Amino acid sequence: MFDPADQRHRAFALLLVMPLFFSSNLVIGRAAISSVEPWTLAFLRWVLAFAILLPFAHRGLVQHRDTLLRQWSLIGMMGLLGMWFCGAGVYFALNYTTATNGTLIYTSSPILIVLLEWLFRGRQVGLREGIGIALAILGVVAIVVKGSLSILLALEFNAGDVIFALAALSWALYSVLLKRKSLAEVPTLSLFAALALAGAITLFPFTVIEIAETGRFPVSGDAWASIFGIALVSSVLAFSCFQYGIKLVGPSTTGLFMYLMPPYGVMMAVVFLGEELHAYHFAGFVLIMSGLVLATAPPWLIARIPFADRLTGQIRKPVSGRA
Repeated sequence: MFDPADQRHRAFALLLVMPLFFSSNLVIGRAAISSVEPWTLAFLRWVLAFAILLPFAHRGLVQHRDTLLRQWSLIGMMGLLGMWFCGAGVYFALNYTTATNGTLIYTSSPILIVLLEWLFRGRQVGLREGIGIALAILGVVAIVVKGSLSILLALEFNAGDVIFALAALSWALYSVLLKRKSLAEVPTLSLFAALALAGAITLFPFTVIEIAETGRFPVSGDAWASIFGIALVSSVLAFSCFQYGIKLVGPSTTGLFMYLMPPYGVMMAVVFLGEELHAYHFAGFVLIMSGLVLATAPPWLIARIPFADRLTGQIRKPVSGRA
């Protein structure tokens, strides 16, 4: 028998590297786009991820095929949001901006999830959460405009940063849809495999067009090493560690480890890609992380932050629809 204490220790060890796995997507992707086109990279990533998952997910896919077929439109939409926009869109954006910018902007996704649930599901948002949302959005704006008021006033935004902001919103929508009760009975790995396949299907026609127009398909060992690394590390391992953590220590504790994504991602971008840090990066990081903690941290953690637990007012909005 497994010792529960040992299992928890193993879970915490895996959760410490989980954000590293997630963050590796932008760093490996930034290096890979010099030899692999964006849609091709995203398509091959999710085809390989599906192939890796299939032996473990096959039974669940067969058992729940009726549910998956009934929900094909929802799964297709999630594949578009999570694998098309947040896959090819992100790799396309990395042609115009840095992995550092992308990592910090992408970190705002949990804030946007709270905002979407407030808008579409009537979720009550506390004053503390509202302040956190405002701080995080200010942090994203600071990075997009490079800390320059003149850039903001002139509306001269970097296309890559704007795409990353849209990708963060897309991931938030994907995460909200993932909570639909209609998918609750499908095992986690089986659902992930179905979404990976749906994502690959949405990417396929664009990949064919891209290859026809550019005449480029990855042939070098380095290119395929990058693709396999993204599929295995950034997709399968990252997601598996996340789910393992939720199973053993709960979603709240697991979610706290996601706060390590920005420092991990920025550190890798600096070390492996030679990217430079600027004052607006630090300003954006402080604003986004402060907002993230205020808006998403559990009450027991907030109680330890001076004055933060006094922000208990509610910002109410009636239910207006469903995301």
